[in-house]
Amino acid sequence: MFRTDHSGPRQSYFLALQKALQTAGISAPCLVLDRQILLQNIAQLKADLPASLALRIVAKSLPVPEILTLVRQELNSHRFMTFNGAMLHQVAALDPKADQLLGKPLPVAAAARFFDTATPQAQAGQIHWLIDSTERLQAYNALAEARGEVLNIALELDVGLHRGGFAPGPDLAAALHHITDAPLLRLSGFMGYEAHLAKAPTAFGWRDKAHAKAMGLYDAALKMTQEITGIAPQDLAVRNTAGSPTFRLYQDNQIANELAVGSALVKPTDFDTDLLSAYRPALFIASPALKVLPQVQIPILEPLDPLRRALNPNLARGIFIHGGYWKALPVDPPGLAYNGLYGRSSNQELLTGGAATQIAPDEFVFLRPTQSEAVLLQFGDIVIYDGKTIYDRWSPFSTSA
Repeated sequence: MFRTDHSGPRQSYFLALQKALQTAGISAPCLVLDRQILLQNIAQLKADLPASLALRIVAKSLPVPEILTLVRQELNSHRFMTFNGAMLHQVAALDPKADQLLGKPLPVAAAARFFDTATPQAQAGQIHWLIDSTERLQAYNALAEARGEVLNIALELDVGLHRGGFAPGPDLAAALHHITDAPLLRLSGFMGYEAHLAKAPTAFGWRDKAHAKAMGLYDAALKMTQEITGIAPQDLAVRNTAGSPTFRLYQDNQIANELAVGSALVKPTDFDTDLLSAYRPALFIASPALKVLPQVQIPILEPLDPLRRALNPNLARGIFIHGGYWKALPVDPPGLAYNGLYGRSSNQELLTGGAATQIAPDEFVFLRPTQSEAVLLQFGDIVIYDGKTIYDRWSPFSTSA
């Protein structure tokens, strides 16, 4: 019933980052990227990637031109996974050699708009349009015929996530026949996303069994493809699988030829898993503490506050920060937490802490994003930290889903 006080001294890393922000004259909420940690994570990924498997960089998870360029250069990959029409344009402008696989199916109207607005540079790169159903395949075939465009088709496989797509069977066979009979459709491969593996317990071999089942479904789809189309697995340009939560499950692999990775390189809290223990957080929200109060008071329920503080010593201090309600968790000062009774706020968020919470008004509270794709697009220019100083600002892509 009684809770432990989690407050205590601030971490030296965040005190140094706070000093760098103050020296740079920053006094508003901002998103900070530690470039040195990003480079360390890139080096870790380079060591983790099997030589036989290519990297496909997940653009939605790192939607900043400088980040994508750095990753592309360090890991020598022109393969990107993109998720909407705007991102197709932005990645093509960033890398004329970009090979883009759609990470989710686009409404055919969005694909048509791409062809209406695409620059010659954008159209020059390879685009693999993700198809999840027979109906969408028919719509894309109609688009290809109307535009006189050859479309590369990547079929989405359901390898256990159950978020749509084809499973080996009659529907997949019908789709393969349809592509074979359509002169303007070209089968470029498959995407088999298996994020459910990261949630599978390791006890009693559950994760290993789920992984084997997923790869078995993928293998069955490849064999069906060869039987119907005559295309051998090794001749398919795209045999995509994995994501940041699962890519480390793969070594040399006869089924996949590429792994998709993005968020692991900045490591939001959703990626604090056993498989990613070697990666470090590189992204933080910094928000000034506007008010530091000696105790937490809940409106209307003030008579109960002493009892609550007695039961929970982490209610000894109340800190109202500039802004809030982000997809993020407080990490410094230690022991800070949101307060469910007081509620959330995007204007002045309340964080509560124990008696040893060390912070003064206008000093910074630091939070770790739970995701990267949403948070990286929320703050405008991103503040770049080199371990000592704030030395640059990078502009993210335009906001998109």
